[in-house]
Amino acid sequence: MLNERKSLFVSSLFVFFSASVFGVGETTVDDATLSVMGNGKNWAAFGRNYSEQRYSPLTKVNTESVKGLGLDWYMDLPDDRSLTGTPLVVDGVIYFTGSYSKTRAVDAKTGELIWEYDPESIKHAGDRLKVMWDQNKGLAIWKDKVIISTIDGRLVGLDKATGEEVWETMTVDPRKAYYITGAPKIFKDKVIIGNGGTEQEAARGYVTAYHTDTGEMAWRFWVVPGNPADGFESNAMEMAAKTWTGEWWKMGGGGNTWHGITYDPEFDQVLVGTGNGSPWNQKIRSPGGGDNLFLCSIVALDADTGAYKWHYQTTPGETWDYNSNMDIVLADLKFGKQTIKALMHAPKNGFFYVINRENGELLSAEKIGKVTWASHVDLKTGRPVEVEGSRYEDGEELVWPSAFGVHNWHAMSYNPDTGLVYLPTIEMPALFKDSEIDLKAWRSPSFRVSTGIEFNKEDAAADAGAAYLMAWDPLKHEVRWKHLQPPQWNAGTMTTAGNLVFQGRADGRFAAYHAESGEELWAVELGLGISAPPVTYTVDGKQYISLLVGWGGAGQIVGSLAAQHGWKHKVHTRRLFTFSLDGKTEIPSSPPPAYAKPVDVKDFILDERKVAQGKQLYSESCSLCHGGGGVSGGMATDLRESPMVLTKESFKAVLVDGASIQKGMPRFKDYGEEELTSLMHYIRERARYSINNPSPLHF
Repeated sequence: MLNERKSLFVSSLFVFFSASVFGVGETTVDDATLSVMGNGKNWAAFGRNYSEQRYSPLTKVNTESVKGLGLDWYMDLPDDRSLTGTPLVVDGVIYFTGSYSKTRAVDAKTGELIWEYDPESIKHAGDRLKVMWDQNKGLAIWKDKVIISTIDGRLVGLDKATGEEVWETMTVDPRKAYYITGAPKIFKDKVIIGNGGTEQEAARGYVTAYHTDTGEMAWRFWVVPGNPADGFESNAMEMAAKTWTGEWWKMGGGGNTWHGITYDPEFDQVLVGTGNGSPWNQKIRSPGGGDNLFLCSIVALDADTGAYKWHYQTTPGETWDYNSNMDIVLADLKFGKQTIKALMHAPKNGFFYVINRENGELLSAEKIGKVTWASHVDLKTGRPVEVEGSRYEDGEELVWPSAFGVHNWHAMSYNPDTGLVYLPTIEMPALFKDSEIDLKAWRSPSFRVSTGIEFNKEDAAADAGAAYLMAWDPLKHEVRWKHLQPPQWNAGTMTTAGNLVFQGRADGRFAAYHAESGEELWAVELGLGISAPPVTYTVDGKQYISLLVGWGGAGQIVGSLAAQHGWKHKVHTRRLFTFSLDGKTEIPSSPPPAYAKPVDVKDFILDERKVAQGKQLYSESCSLCHGGGGVSGGMATDLRESPMVLTKESFKAVLVDGASIQKGMPRFKDYGEEELTSLMHYIRERARYSINNPSPLHF
């Protein structure tokens, strides 16, 4: 008997029947499978294959037939919250991760559950629960295994047919505030994963490859150098150390790769998109300046050994959280008469890069949104030309883009037929401010948020940002078409040989567009904000399109900018939707948008000093789940209306004693009377302010 907590079976007979009928084992997912276009039957990897193009050769759903698309079936996921992952489909079975990496295998024709595995991330988390979200960007399949990453830092190998655990590996130091939100990537019998944590820890980023059969480490590449006194792990780290100043290793340095890893079979290399600094503010971590390699870079590594091959740095000496953890897409692009093996990359900093992936040579870098930190990228040097003052040298500066970037992790797709890239973009500034921070006294956090600048202390108004769906021509460096979208957190895209682009939106609309003209050809309202990208596949020759619907991700932390959509915590059921051309199932009903109703306690006397203390504590420990400025975007309860915060006894029971740990609410066992009181004063102040100052821009 399998441990019930590990795997739930409909029945052993059903598993056997499903494996036989739906062909588990018929397709071997390996290098040969993922290195070619294929016929579109399966969606076997995060970007469908190694190219990461998220392009399908299927054509039955096309510009003419798409108007007949209807819901075929759906699956309720009432215990899930954030659904941000890409489902994988192999031989008629859909595999996907939900909240806290709970993993399911589902019959792709009927939606019937085949097996379910719960890695019990909350139970394993310990203090890391303080910095964890519940989101996960997906899983990987390799031969007879499904391999998942967990938010608490593990990789787990599962039997693909049954969901039974085969091996488990801890990839991070569990004593530190590291976590994983990214999807593992697999190549040559190795699975690679990075991690996050730069905002909550003295984090030193790295990526690690493990053997798929056993979970044992194959190699590790450190992104930034450690203490020179300890020696360097490689010549690459010795080279990188020359670009740092001060005692950066005491602050970790950063560079965490939480997303953006692509295997390039043509050059047998792994392309790693690296993260921002730890802390963000370069004045603190590297006070004498320097490029700070390999922050915000694409680094090419030998696939067998993890050895450094080449790099290109998008944001030298970064100081704005402009990481390069976004997709790295491979394509053969024609430059004049020459065809170049290229990669395309749109990191947070607002430029779209085309790079020769043989040697890292920059071919082009053009703005795809409003960018004020740099005027352009010099193609001769490959370096951005920064605008004077953008590094907030005098203590503060309003800069485009914000730390959310022009393009975030939401997947972009590339259609080789149209030659266009389809990606969601954001236009939003941020006030980068450190004038009230003692830069010399700043110390790295531990299980709380501290970035070296003021961060997420205020509610972001509903009109603070705009969003677009863009079709970008990477050779002509121009926007082919562009649609204004609801602010500001819209999902990734998928494109097909049917000349279509599919995308879900923050307002719950799932739409198909003409890939060349941008005309909206079909749409459906799914009753909840969409944060995950769709996939398409066939079973018995019939084309399906599947999509996870569950409002999630870091875009929820920005207060009213996210809350305006009304996707209130625990109100709307999360679902897996599957569409086909003969789908006749009625779209399930969903509650209307819902908004917080702040509660005032009239005899509660506010103490301004305690409010200020509570504001700082809230921004460091609460805002990443409960929302900036006390306004929840849907990730967790809006504390302005929570009865739990109305009395010190109930607040202490949850916050200090851990009464809601099993629901994902961490325990802050070190909080005493002062912390409890200051947080209560801040939350009551926020509730009272909202009641007394109603505004269509603040929710």
